[in-house]
Amino acid sequence: MDPSELMTQARDALTVKRVFGEPYERDGVTVIPAAVIRGGAGGGQGEGADGEARTGSGTGGGFGLTAKPAGVYIIEGNQVRWQPAVDINRIVLGGQIVAIVALLVLRGVVRRRR
Repeated sequence: MDPSELMTQARDALTVKRVFGEPYERDGVTVIPAAVIRGGAGGGQGEGADGEARTGSGTGGGFGLTAKPAGVYIIEGNQVRWQPAVDINRIVLGGQIVAIVALLVLRGVVRRRR
């Protein structure tokens, strides 16, 4: 794949349509979902020191894209509010870290009392 073609595909993938979903309405309330999008691309071409193509040289490239829910905009009449998405995995990880630190502190206190 040509590196310029790769960059074109990357640019097309990172559009506002990927960040904001299609709005939908129910009972006079409009909801617009939003996401956090991150992406990157890279490409390269191998040549000899004098600029001549050599056996085993070539071109290459890659592209990566991640998306995760950020929340929704809720529109009711003339009011707009933001409702963030809850990341349960982050909450569980935070709880595990707090529990490990608490256990380490408790172990240190018990050892000092002996």
